[in-house]
Amino acid sequence: MTSTKDIIQKLKLKARPDQLEGMARYGMTVENRLGVSVPDMRKMAKEIGKKHQLALQLWRTGISEARMVAAMIDIPEEVTEEQMEEWVRDFNSWDVCDQVCMNCFDKTPLAWKKILDWAERDEEYVKRAAFALIACLAWHDKTAPDEKFIELIPVIKKATTDPRNYVKKAVSWALRHIGKRNKNLNKLAIKAAKEIQQIDSKTAKWIGSDVIRDITRESIQNRLK
Repeated sequence: MTSTKDIIQKLKLKARPDQLEGMARYGMTVENRLGVSVPDMRKMAKEIGKKHQLALQLWRTGISEARMVAAMIDIPEEVTEEQMEEWVRDFNSWDVCDQVCMNCFDKTPLAWKKILDWAERDEEYVKRAAFALIACLAWHDKTAPDEKFIELIPVIKKATTDPRNYVKKAVSWALRHIGKRNKNLNKLAIKAAKEIQQIDSKTAKWIGSDVIRDITRESIQNRLK
């Protein structure tokens, strides 16, 4: 049976400490990080298989890569609200936040609720998690009706004046992914982005422009047709 100790040893064998300086330049927190690539973590997670208790143990090691593997092997249906709150409070790097949201949190039954909860929170990575979840659901949840995403547009608009880098980029990511989902949502996202551009805020203007530039691209428009 695979243990936490075994996984940490395997991660250390894949470690590339020489990559940490480059990761830091991209805004990743390098404290308690080994320098393992995401493809290597995905391969390891596939070999381990889905294991909820092991995921909880890996998270508590505090090692960034162990935490990302934890999200990859956890069983979304067994994730509790208490666990989501514990993990989100521990986020200290944008990539750990995003990997947990896209590999685990967006597949839990609580995902839509936590968007609304976390969008109102002030902690930078907790707030980022709300909008990363919107982006991941827009990307992965093929059955969700348009109305679910339309209801989130006011939540996105409300956050567009937050100047913190990891929040504003996630807010843009959320609206961009909604706009890439289908033609109807694309039109609504463009309309929302134009309204955001009119807000008296440098951050809002940046978000509005970033969204419009991305979702009006010819390749996106052709795919949505």
